Amino acid sequence: MSNTSYAPTPEWVARRDRLAYPTGNLIAGRWENGPDTLVVTSPIDGQPVTEVAAGDAATIDRAVAAARIAFEDGRWSGLPPSSRKEILIRWADLCHERREDLALLHALEMGKPAREARDVDMRAVVRTIRWFGEAIDKILDEIPNVPSDVVALIQREPAGVVGAVVPWNFPLTMAAWKVAPALAAGCTVVLKPAEQSPLSALLLAELGQQAGLPDGVLNVVNGLGHVAGRALGEHPDVDVVTFTGSTAVGRKFLEYSANSNIKRVWLELGGKGANVVFPDADLDKAASTAAWSIFYNAGQMCTAGSRLLVHESIHDVIVEKVMAIAAGMQPANPLAEDAPLGAVVSAQHMGNVHRMLEAGVKESGELISGGEPVLTETGGSYYPPTIVDGVRPDSLLAQEELFGPVLAVTTFSDEDEALTLANGTPYGLASAVWTNDLSRAHRFSRRLKMGVVWVNCYEEGDLTVPFGGVKQSGFGRDKSLHALDKFFDIKTTWMELGDK
Repeated sequence: MSNTSYAPTPEWVARRDRLAYPTGNLIAGRWENGPDTLVVTSPIDGQPVTEVAAGDAATIDRAVAAARIAFEDGRWSGLPPSSRKEILIRWADLCHERREDLALLHALEMGKPAREARDVDMRAVVRTIRWFGEAIDKILDEIPNVPSDVVALIQREPAGVVGAVVPWNFPLTMAAWKVAPALAAGCTVVLKPAEQSPLSALLLAELGQQAGLPDGVLNVVNGLGHVAGRALGEHPDVDVVTFTGSTAVGRKFLEYSANSNIKRVWLELGGKGANVVFPDADLDKAASTAAWSIFYNAGQMCTAGSRLLVHESIHDVIVEKVMAIAAGMQPANPLAEDAPLGAVVSAQHMGNVHRMLEAGVKESGELISGGEPVLTETGGSYYPPTIVDGVRPDSLLAQEELFGPVLAVTTFSDEDEALTLANGTPYGLASAVWTNDLSRAHRFSRRLKMGVVWVNCYEEGDLTVPFGGVKQSGFGRDKSLHALDKFFDIKTTWMELGDK
């Protein structure tokens, strides 16, 4: 399908040409150069956008020291929750004012359509920072019922210095999910953005400075994962690490913790989400949502509905509908206001997706849509919606996370088989069941071993509900008041009153 009509929008191009943003590491309130640099390459055209300072272990050490000083002297942790609230809400307001600049950086560094980044991602970022700011002065300590000659206090105290390591697929949403509750709780933070997408995080931090975050409360160090990320994970003066990324790297952070100070590590890892469609479902809605859930963001989502498990009696109907929708979701220049999809984050990642697809099809299934890079003449990294039918449940395409726009279709004959298929991967992040049978909806969702279950929808929710997985999808929760639990220590104080 031709994409030649999707021309870059002049407004986005003009904004790109005048956009200014920091490129250093932020430590103790100052922007610094690093011992090295990283080239940020745009997947739009394969050309460099800019260079940013790259930190090493010594840089991380100075950032952690700045965060420790800022925590211990109480410039942030000692503020009343209402004061922290005011600064976080002011930060959210500034992000809203600069939402188009932040969205444009999303497009340039990781290939998301700028329109989507503005309308979806930035709305989530602003709401997250504001929500946790609003929540923090409403979190109360506890006085349990104990004997009358005793007073017991249960207090929530900020945990200390937090290392936040975030991925490139939702670079600011994930940063907000980590940083906002940590700061609201009174912790200080060292943020390590993904090496592919540091620019939006740097502008976010600059806006935090403008909002009134004291020096050293939020520090940002760019760098390679195996250098700066490892140094943060191994640092003996980091109290908590919160990480979103691959299961393989999540394992490394557990090792870093075990080999250092046994810091708490909270992991949100990979997924192999399934849309399980029964014959009594709304087939049009199920098909359109199944397509959107895997092809949105070029399939670069841990929750992506990368498996379509469909009852054998409706297989042909559902697959035909999904293919028709996929045909209208072809990638285009992310600076085009009407781009249905954008680019994959990098040529390297696109190559990985393609190699895994080829290996998977050789093992099991029939390629019925997509399967080859497109728009190669642009120099960018564009991969179309791809569908593989007849995928065997024990094969690569059904078991491994490709993290690209690749849908694996498998049929089932009854509810028990569907449940076995849905639960039959190492992951347990999210899946959906499609049925108009209320009893089946309850029964099936209860037996799904997932952190999140959707019924007759996908990717729905808001900040009031927790997000996270089980099995090899990790543990701990982002969003909701439960996210704050990661960044508090619970202290019990027991006081005997004695005799009069």
